[in-house]
Amino acid sequence: MESFGLKASLILVAILLFADCLNVEGQICRPSGTIRGKKPPPGKCNQDNDSDCCKEGQLYTKYKCSPPVSSHTKAYLTLNGFEKKEDGGAPSECDNHYHSDDTPVVALSTGWYNKGSRCLNNITITANGRSVVAMVVDECDSTMGCDSDHDYQPSCRNNIVDASRAVWKALGVPHGQWGGLDITWSDA
Repeated sequence: MESFGLKASLILVAILLFADCLNVEGQICRPSGTIRGKKPPPGKCNQDNDSDCCKEGQLYTKYKCSPPVSSHTKAYLTLNGFEKKEDGGAPSECDNHYHSDDTPVVALSTGWYNKGSRCLNNITITANGRSVVAMVVDECDSTMGCDSDHDYQPSCRNNIVDASRAVWKALGVPHGQWGGLDITWSDA
């Protein structure tokens, strides 16, 4: 009887470990909280590229994670300025530099940015029947927002690839349609 109990316990532990491994690999990214919006001081929220400014009292969802990365990770492409005084705000996190909007560069949501592990590496973005290779230079912060460090803009959603004009041009998206597009991406 004691032998049966030991075997059953070991089997149960093995099942729990296996289930935990599956949970990590197939992780579902859930919100990690909210940020309460603060009204930006006059002239302090850059609305270039159709960027939103935080609204006083509005709750914005924040995430510490992003959906799992695959060979065709679904994402939402947004437009960002990486040059000085544009809506990207401060210099890029990866190299503390500004980048030309004529260079294919991106910022990734916090989970995909993964504490800088993708910094200065390339990703392949596919949409509109075309692909483009772009370098990761920044984080699109999904954990913070509505403050001066984030140009008084809300936190990014967890599935954002925030791209320079060069990426939009390379994908052949008509200029009037720049701003939001469903894409797939993968590490290059």
